[in-house]
Amino acid sequence: MVSTFSELVQTDFKGEINALCWFRNLEGDFAAIVNQLQLKENITEVEPKDLLALQLTQKGSIARKIILNDLQLLTNFGASPSLNLIKCYERDDAFDNIPTDVYSYHVDRSPITTDTFLCTYLGVSSEMLPNVQAEQKVLIPEIRKKLKTLHNGPSEEFENFLEENYFDLHYQTKLHAAPISLGAGHLWRLAVDHPKQQVPPCIHRAPIEKEGEYRLLLIC
Repeated sequence: MVSTFSELVQTDFKGEINALCWFRNLEGDFAAIVNQLQLKENITEVEPKDLLALQLTQKGSIARKIILNDLQLLTNFGASPSLNLIKCYERDDAFDNIPTDVYSYHVDRSPITTDTFLCTYLGVSSEMLPNVQAEQKVLIPEIRKKLKTLHNGPSEEFENFLEENYFDLHYQTKLHAAPISLGAGHLWRLAVDHPKQQVPPCIHRAPIEKEGEYRLLLIC
């Protein structure tokens, strides 16, 4: 846990710590924003100009100011944040019930040094798992066997097949795993799998949305 944005971006991951949280109890009416936004697809990116065009109450204006400030902080830091209004994500059913969508526990990968930032302003929040409470799916014998039947190429290309289709990024919970909710209003920084990473990447997933309820999520 950290108490400022500068601490969030300047604190190094080390040891087993691969997630940092700027813990906040936000004021403001974020539902007032969501109620005025137009969902164009299952996921709609909301631009700052869209927020500024809304006619809001005082509490709604406070919420808008918080979001715009978060976007500016991350942009000034060099990140490329986006604000998404989410009904649901696309499900993956291409590979015989071995999903690689964001509802599956996974880690993020990047060829460059970077981190993932997340903040849920409204709606159910994402979850993460301690790495010791999960197992990489491609190492589980029965799943690995099934993946080999899906792979049509030479055996020496099997590992490339797993990576190209993102199977190696996904994890299965171990018995008695205890997922951690990222909560509402907190800005999180999660470790990503990249060449210079000093800690294991953070295992996380998107939540199953509640019927009739949208999520408002900042992500980069």
